[in-house]
Amino acid sequence: MNKGLQWLVGLAIVATLAACSTGTRQPDLPATTPTTPGTSPSRELGPLTGSLAHPKSRWVPVAWSELPGFNDDALHEGWVAMLSNCTRPNAAFAPLCREVRQLSLAETAEQRDWMMQRLQPYRVESPSGPTDGKLTSYYEPVFDATRRPTATNTVPLYQAPMGLVPKRPWFTRQEIDTLPQAQAALRGREIAWLADPIDVLMLHIQGSGRLRITEADGSQRMVRVAFAATNEQPYRSVQQWLMSQGATKVSLWPDDTKQWVAQNPQRLQPLLWSNPRYVFFREEPLSEVDASSGPVGAQGVPLTAGRSIAVDRDSIPYGTPVWLASPGPTVSLAKLVVAQDTGSAIVGAVRADYFAGTGAEAGRFAARMNQPLRLWALWPK
Repeated sequence: MNKGLQWLVGLAIVATLAACSTGTRQPDLPATTPTTPGTSPSRELGPLTGSLAHPKSRWVPVAWSELPGFNDDALHEGWVAMLSNCTRPNAAFAPLCREVRQLSLAETAEQRDWMMQRLQPYRVESPSGPTDGKLTSYYEPVFDATRRPTATNTVPLYQAPMGLVPKRPWFTRQEIDTLPQAQAALRGREIAWLADPIDVLMLHIQGSGRLRITEADGSQRMVRVAFAATNEQPYRSVQQWLMSQGATKVSLWPDDTKQWVAQNPQRLQPLLWSNPRYVFFREEPLSEVDASSGPVGAQGVPLTAGRSIAVDRDSIPYGTPVWLASPGPTVSLAKLVVAQDTGSAIVGAVRADYFAGTGAEAGRFAARMNQPLRLWALWPK
């Protein structure tokens, strides 16, 4: 297929996804407006559009006043994610990107006024009605590695094997570790070698990371290992497996996991194999510009720490600005974010994974995050 045809096909796919499966089409107007009986629609709602239906969620138009903390957020910080979004916007948001760029240096009040004029907030609900969900967090870990195996670095991080077929299950994690045919398929596909299998498992769960690699000549350089593919096996929570084994302290994963392994070294392999899903990576150079940005998410744009979330794309399309509100207990949040990533465990209408950033501090924050959530999609009028 020539590049021109590829571009046209890609554009058609994006437009179709945005206009059909994710609800960008104009919804049918209801016979009566979706307001409380006996009241008139709030003027803040703009044109009455009814509820937007998605495969796994229902969007209900609301007034801006429903969004907790809307007048208090430092929107200029969220604008970084909005600008990143505009490098690969969905079909509905693309016409607004020129204005988004023009407002990149504007005052917060001007950015807020623009949002109220150009976007409509929709409360995201499950199809059956509940508006409460769950917020977790993830991050980009940083580990030391070597280009070749050493006496201490014996755990490989792999590129995808040749012949891997998307959507077709490949060997499980246990089979990759034990079957000669799986090991043969991965021979020569090693990117780097790490010392701790729990660190490698963490990279598999987070989906990307940075490696401080010691090369064969002794020099060091930082690279990013980005998600490339999986073995298409189901994800299983290691924390839940640990709790089933009687572990009572798993909140600061992976620190508590490493401590548990130190106390139960004979259980390391069952722990690793409890999650059959296996992730393959590709190595990417890390320039000074890249170093200030997060990894590229499923939308195809770099993630912004504290302003990008992973979602179920059948609930919220990639590239959708979202108002996120969560009362804690880890931290109280009420802020503008953008749906720019996904994850195998991020399933459901009101479900989000909050990108905390890069490094150990972000990892400690992400490990503690598990709290209630409400979401409002901000869709072009």
